[in-house]
Amino acid sequence: MRPWKVRGFVWIGAILIWATLSATSRADSVKSTTWTTLQLAPGVYFIRHEDAPDAFPQGNTTVVVGEREVLVVDSCYLPSSARKDIAQIRQWTSKPVRYLVNTHWHYDHTMGNGEYWAAFPGLDIVAHAETARRSRAYNPGWFTRFPGRADLFRKVLADGKDGNGTVLTEAMRREYAEGLRGLEPVQAEFAAIKDRTPNVTFEESLTYDLGNREVQVRFLGRGNTAGDAVVYLPRERILVTGDLVVHPVPYMFSGFPSEYVRTLQALERLDYDVLVPGHGEVLRGARAHEYVGALGAFTTAVIGAVEQQVAVIGNGQRNLVPVREAVQKTFDVGPWRDRFSGADSDNRDFFDTTYAGLITSAHAEIWGK
Repeated sequence: MRPWKVRGFVWIGAILIWATLSATSRADSVKSTTWTTLQLAPGVYFIRHEDAPDAFPQGNTTVVVGEREVLVVDSCYLPSSARKDIAQIRQWTSKPVRYLVNTHWHYDHTMGNGEYWAAFPGLDIVAHAETARRSRAYNPGWFTRFPGRADLFRKVLADGKDGNGTVLTEAMRREYAEGLRGLEPVQAEFAAIKDRTPNVTFEESLTYDLGNREVQVRFLGRGNTAGDAVVYLPRERILVTGDLVVHPVPYMFSGFPSEYVRTLQALERLDYDVLVPGHGEVLRGARAHEYVGALGAFTTAVIGAVEQQVAVIGNGQRNLVPVREAVQKTFDVGPWRDRFSGADSDNRDFFDTTYAGLITSAHAEIWGK
């Protein structure tokens, strides 16, 4: 459970290969307790962050070093974590960070922007035009609303269920209580933050030469947000997806489910061997492609189940709760829960939350047509 989110190819192939996935594909957890780094290729590095004290997860960061300059993908959530990353980057290279790409506008990928700007004045903060618009619109309200998160957490604990109607388990209750206790140090960081939103935007794609290293920034379609960007290194066959792909349990609390399926199909047309998700461990080879296929298959199946219940119950915004309850009673979600969560209790709690969110998003998409 995460208390912070109150927000072509043949899919069947993904289902048939579930049994062939290695045990390690289920070893990762939605909770991250340590800061770790990994070299993906010469001059290409991955940083995974520990969750913030308020239980908010921090997005992964990717660092790409060329012969002349550096490009960073996503600046995570806490300014203090961004400063730690910058110190590590300076150990890896003396070259300046020239570009910072925000894959989307969510705070766990962008709140460190100001630290990069302070460390590397004049850098380009790059994002899809829609991401830039949403960052400028939503960021000021985030700082205003942040103190109210304590009231939200208390309400969820008192009600015994989250915003999607998921009944809290004891583990979920503990995490909400932990998040409540951790709000104060995070709020102190945000009180001093110097926010920076993207100053370079694109609609379809940008290509950068960092010095004998090509980096492509692309928009493949809407999915998790309206402005999801991916970063692709064609020579190294490395793909950085932001929250279009999250492992081991996907983030499906909001977004555009039908378009998401098509965006995943476009993603699969890229020639990649290493996939860096927005959260979670790096995926490689067939395992990465299998996981993306499973995301598409699951989303397609849930959309179909929602469409079926809308046909029975009727369409309309007020029908969300009965449609969601009907889907949760009739749709056989057990195999999907096992596929994405394994036996890990945190993963399973989180899956139930994101699954409810996917039903809500699918209903909103159908209702809006």
